[in-house]
Order: sequence, then C-alpha cells, then structure tokens
Amino acid sequence: MASKSKILIIGGTGYIGKYIVEASAKSGHPTFVLVRESTLSSASRAKVVENFKNLGVNFVVGDLCDHKSLVEAIKRVDVVICTIGLFQLADQDKIVAAIKEAGNVKRFFPSEFGHDVDCAHVVEPAKTLFATKAKIRRAVEAEGIPYTYVTSNFFSGYSLPTLSQIGASAPPTDTVIILGDGNPKAIYNKEEDIATYTIRAVEDPRTLNKSLHIRPPGNIYSFNDLVSLWEKKIGKTLERTYVSEEQILQNIQEAAAPLNVILSIVHSVFVKGDHTNYEIDPSSGVEASELYPDVKYSSVDEFLNQLV
Repeated sequence: MASKSKILIIGGTGYIGKYIVEASAKSGHPTFVLVRESTLSSASRAKVVENFKNLGVNFVVGDLCDHKSLVEAIKRVDVVICTIGLFQLADQDKIVAAIKEAGNVKRFFPSEFGHDVDCAHVVEPAKTLFATKAKIRRAVEAEGIPYTYVTSNFFSGYSLPTLSQIGASAPPTDTVIILGDGNPKAIYNKEEDIATYTIRAVEDPRTLNKSLHIRPPGNIYSFNDLVSLWEKKIGKTLERTYVSEEQILQNIQEAAAPLNVILSIVHSVFVKGDHTNYEIDPSSGVEASELYPDVKYSSVDEFLNQLV
C-alpha cells in the first residue's frame, strides 16, 4: 500500500486550520505545520501547540514572507493546504511562487473555506477580499499548479450558536432578527466535518483541479426554516423582525471593520442567496457528501440539539 501524502498546513493554528491539522494527523498523513518561532512559545497558542504535539504533528519553523524557508518547507511535503485569515489572503501569491520553485507539490488547497468566490454577488468591503481569493485562483491556474478549492460555506460553530444574530452570545429566546425576507437558503457545516472532507479530497483524483462544494442535504436551510426549527426545539414562537436589503446596505456603510466585512458577507448569503443560487458544474466542481457518503456529518438539526 502506498504511503500517505505528506501535508503542510500554512495557518494551522488559526480558526479552521487547527481542525484541518487534527484531521490530517488522525488520518495518518505525515502532517507538518509552518509556524513562527514565537508561535511555539505563545501563551495564547499553547493549548493548540500541545494538542498538535500529542498528535505527532511536525513543526516547521518559517514564515510566509521568508521565501527561502517557505520553499524549504514545501520541498518536504506532497500537498500544501493554506488556511490563513481573510486579511492575509493576498500573501498567498508568495505560496504560489514558492510552490512553483519547489516543483514537487501534487496538490495545493488555497485559503478558501467559505463562498464560491466565482459565483458570489458580494458588496464592499468583502467584495475586495473575494476578488483577492479569485485572483489567487487565477494565479494557481496560470502556473499549472494542481489544486482543489474548498467551498465550505458557513462554519456551524460560528453561526449556529447565535442563529446568526450578529453581536449576540447565545441563541434567541424571545425575538430574532432576520436579514432580508428569510427565504434564500444558506449552508452550515461543522468545522470538524469541513476538515474531514478536505483531507479526504487530498489524494482523490475526482477532486483534482476542481472545487469541492460541501453541501450536505441536512445542512441547507433558509433563515425562516432555521428559526422555525429552533422554535420547535425550545417550544416557543419568536417575534421575527425582518431587515430590508436597503437597511442592511446602509448598516454596512456605517459599520467599522470587521463588522462591515461580516455584514457584507451575510448580505450575500441571506439576501443574494450566494450559497445556493448556482448549480455545481460537474466539469469544474464536485459535492463532498456525494463523493464521501460514508462520512457521518453533523446536521444542523443535531447541532441545534446541543444548544437547547
């Protein structure tokens, strides 16, 4: 049996990165994480670093902005997965250049883990961030680097505990604010499941030079349907307040960062329907739960049960 691909995760101590590192290590892939020296001694990262050590993860000291260390790290592996945050996205051109120089990478996963940026109708300031992701896609393609783009949509652990109530710390029990008319369907995926699907795609020829769309049928809900499901679980009808698109756009204009970014992203989902208003083109995309029916994903229904 062929040995499993060696995987380098860049941004592995970040929000989604740590789940992908864990999934990679637990799947038996030799797993490497690019870290700065300061990260290994950081008090805020201590728990994550300790968990990685216990999983047998290899730390590679380097920096995204240090070309030499980046090339050296990439030469040690077969697959590179980037999970850096929104405001570092443009720096992925450095990874593209390093992969091109190293010349050994079998697959590159750029930092996506959200919308399909080629199908989004997003306003500023997220529009610029999405354009940066699209620019990286085009650079990867132009260089002939083998790739997979992961379109994971919403993170359940981020959105569902408050039912997408911005600024809240708990799910609604009396009133709920619904953006738009509440009818466009959004997709919510648990972070662990996103990581599982991502690692399953690493060596799968069916995902080569394709977008991996994570759209399990049990995780597709309109805002109205999500609220109705929650009402059933708590045995109470909530007072629904609908916010018009005009008001949302005004709120985006008036908000400071990062709230304006969040508002522009949720506007694209809950008003423009950007998670589900397109069909997956089989020539350029595949759907994760269809490819891997053996993966037992966590449904929205099951996730909400934990909040009652």
